[in-house]
Amino acid sequence: MNSKQRVLTALRRTGIPDRVPLQFDLCRSLTDAFCQKYGIPAHYTTSYYEDVTYRISANELRVAMGSDCVIVGASLPRGYEHPVDKDGNMINEFGMVMRQGPLYMEVIKHPMAHVQEPQEVLDFPFPDPLAEGRYDDAEQLIQKYKAEYFIVGDMELTMYDMMQQLVGTEKLLVDMAEGKPYVETLMDKTKDFALAVGKKLVSMGVDGIWAGDDFGAQNGMIISPRMWRRYFKERYRQVYAELKALNPDILIMQHCDGAVAPILDDWIEVGLEVFNPVQPNVPGHEPQELKDKFGERLSFWGAIDQQQLLPKASAKEIEADVAEKIRILGAGGGYMCSPAHIIQSDTSMENVEAFIQAVKKHGVYR
Repeated sequence: MNSKQRVLTALRRTGIPDRVPLQFDLCRSLTDAFCQKYGIPAHYTTSYYEDVTYRISANELRVAMGSDCVIVGASLPRGYEHPVDKDGNMINEFGMVMRQGPLYMEVIKHPMAHVQEPQEVLDFPFPDPLAEGRYDDAEQLIQKYKAEYFIVGDMELTMYDMMQQLVGTEKLLVDMAEGKPYVETLMDKTKDFALAVGKKLVSMGVDGIWAGDDFGAQNGMIISPRMWRRYFKERYRQVYAELKALNPDILIMQHCDGAVAPILDDWIEVGLEVFNPVQPNVPGHEPQELKDKFGERLSFWGAIDQQQLLPKASAKEIEADVAEKIRILGAGGGYMCSPAHIIQSDTSMENVEAFIQAVKKHGVYR
């Protein structure tokens, strides 16, 4: 099997692939270091939101290292660069002021922090999701890799994640609980932006669309399942349906960090097919429980801990964890092995390589 066939067989659960497919993302420092080691130029596709940059960059490197996926998405318009303020902070297209934190880029100024009314949302200028040049890199990568690799189209920050970066988390959660009138207007505006990105990527020929909103924390959901159903369930049904209308064969993939098992049945009901990142070590995400309850209706992508395991464990410990996750989640197919998030600079190159080697060693179906 080539990589594309391997991923499609596994995630569609249409049979047993030759081995469990592999995917991973690297932060900038690890990308630069591995590019130097492999002699591959580091190519960055800058996204309108910084984290997504590392999802859609350095595909040439990652396939050389063993990834079965190429991930593409919307970049900045052709000729546009993010401005930097007098303090060295980046300002993205939405007006978010961002600075580099210990690991991730952090929003330090939310451009809609004072919004109260629906008209303010309608008047707030969003960037053009179809701006000229925004998909130049995506087009080139799809043409180069579509025959051999599974192409993922990234449309993360689908609703909630974009909203909290625009408004601020505390204000947004309070306003959602109080039912402030602007909230649903903003949900629809962020949804429409993300859906325009997703539809464009589907029209360009990607194999799967990766939506993303983080409704979970380490010990439970950030919002209640009831609130999720009130605000997001039907909107996700609409998003998935519109993507499927363009291409019925597109795989619907959803990123959601944290402990979100209480809403997986609902998500499956509205069309979810692949759940990512299957964050480990949180309530309700025990691999056997997830596989037993959802494995006939849902495929899994992720499950390897990048918070403690990859940065701190030995190569043998990493291998043992990968082998166990593959044994459980990969039984009968339905699993793509990956860290639960972008591998950060606190993980050594040796441990990244140990993870990749473990997947290739233990992922073979005999």
